[in-house]
Amino acid sequence: MEPRKQYTKEFKLDAISLVLDQEFTIAEAARSLEIRANMLGRWVKENQADNNGQAFRGNEKLTPEQEEIRRLKIENKQLKCPERNLI
Repeated sequence: MEPRKQYTKEFKLDAISLVLDQEFTIAEAARSLEIRANMLGRWVKENQADNNGQAFRGNEKLTPEQEEIRRLKIENKQLKCPERNLI
C-alpha cells in the first residue's frame, strides 16, 4: 500500500485559488493538479468556513513576501500553460 500523500498549505491555497479566484470548477482544477475532486472540494469548504486564518493547521499565516511568491508562482504556471490556464 502506498503511503498517504501530504500536501503543503501553499499547494492547498493555490488549488483553492483556481476554484474561488479563477472560477475553475472543482473537477477541472482537480484534474489539472492530478488530485481527487472530493479532496479539493473538502479543502475549499474548510477554507471558506475558516474565519480566523487557521485553515490547514500546522502552518502559519503567510508573510506578505510569501503571499507574493505564491501569487507569482500561480501566474507563472498560467503563462506556461495558456489553454484555460490549467496548471
